[in-house]
Parts: sequence; structure tokens; C-alpha cells
Amino acid sequence: ILVTVLFRPQKVCLCPFLPLHPLHISTHLYIIQHPAEESKVLRTVPLLAACLPQDKCKVKIGRRFSEERDPELSAVCRRSGTLILYPGDEAANLEEFILDSPVYPSTIIIIDGTWSQAKDIFYKNSLFRLPKQVQLKTSISSQYVIRTQPTNRCLSTLECAAVALSILEKNNDIQETLLRPLQALCSFQLQHGAQIRLSKEYLLKNGLYPKPMPKNKRKLRKMELLMNSVKI
Repeated sequence: ILVTVLFRPQKVCLCPFLPLHPLHISTHLYIIQHPAEESKVLRTVPLLAACLPQDKCKVKIGRRFSEERDPELSAVCRRSGTLILYPGDEAANLEEFILDSPVYPSTIIIIDGTWSQAKDIFYKNSLFRLPKQVQLKTSISSQYVIRTQPTNRCLSTLECAAVALSILEKNNDIQETLLRPLQALCSFQLQHGAQIRLSKEYLLKNGLYPKPMPKNKRKLRKMELLMNSVKI
């Protein structure tokens, strides 16, 4: 898999860090990708897809989805064995949920985009309220250090998939295998001019945020919540 990078080496081959064969998994993964992610150079979904069988990892690009526009996705959302990974007060912890679920999950949906883009997709598509909503309870910090995250606890799409699949497949090796190309990508970029991007939460708490505080009251409130480590 080749990653093209502006102002740095034009192509970087990460093939040596991919598994020799796609990982053998029983779980179906659906990535709902915001269209803006397509133009991002250092995105993680291509790395994730390169590690998994094509019939087990499908990427759907768009902002709005309905039964008329995507009957396949509609059918997936209506199945009892489908989960959607999105944090919130109504979300169950994935590890705890599978212990008590009468139907073992066969499919998981993950939204790919910035947090504001993911929120827009989740709340403005009624289809995504049909599957059981789950979240990850993990203490790991993101290794995707070349892209700014809102908080220290935020994970990239690939990292979320790696943790979720390792839980659903009951195989911790999956997480290690999926993270390997991401680690290589970040390491190579840091060696060739990229800078470690600290989270907005860290920058705000330590007085390092480079931009003026927003005048918009809603945005200002979000900044205050980040500074106080409140989930937003």
C-alpha cells in the first residue's frame, strides 16, 4: 500500500508492515466514511482495509444514508447481530455487552471522520439508531500522533477497529497486527519532518493552544469542557 505525502517523500511503501495474508476474522466491519476523509493523505482506513479480507471490510462513503439509497446498509442495521461503535450515555461497554448478549454480534459499524463529522452522521441518520450502540472502555492512548485529536482518549478509526475486533474475535494478536502499519506510518513521517500533534485537551490545559479562544459561545463551551476533561 502506497501513501502519497505532500512536501515529504512522494510515496511510502508500508507493505512490509502489513500481514502476509488478510486476517482471518468472522466479524463483518462496515466503515461509514465522511466524504472529506477521502482527500486526507494520512488517513487510517486504507491501512485497515489492506489488513482485512475484502468481504469482511466494506467502506461506505457519504453523509446521509437511507433504505432507499442503500438497501444493503439498511438491512445490516436492522439485523440483531449488528453493533454501532459510537460513545455516549446510551452506549454499552463492548466487552460487557458481549458477555450478556443473547445474540453474539456478527457485524460492527464504525464512523470515520472528525468528531464533529461523526456526530453529524450518527445523529442525522435514523438508520444508525437501529443497531445496539456500544463504546470502548480502554486506557490506551492513540498512537496516531501525526494528527491532532480532541482529547487524550480519542482513537483513530483504525485503532477503534483494532480494539473492537480483538474483543469480538477474542484474539489480542489482531490488535497488534492492525496497529503495526499505523505505527510504521507515524514513525516514518516523524523521521521526515512531521511533528507530534498533541491533543487540543493537552494544549488547552497547558496554555499551549496556538489559536485565540473562539467568540462563539457554543465553541467556547466545548473548549472549556476539554480543559476540564469533561466528555463532550
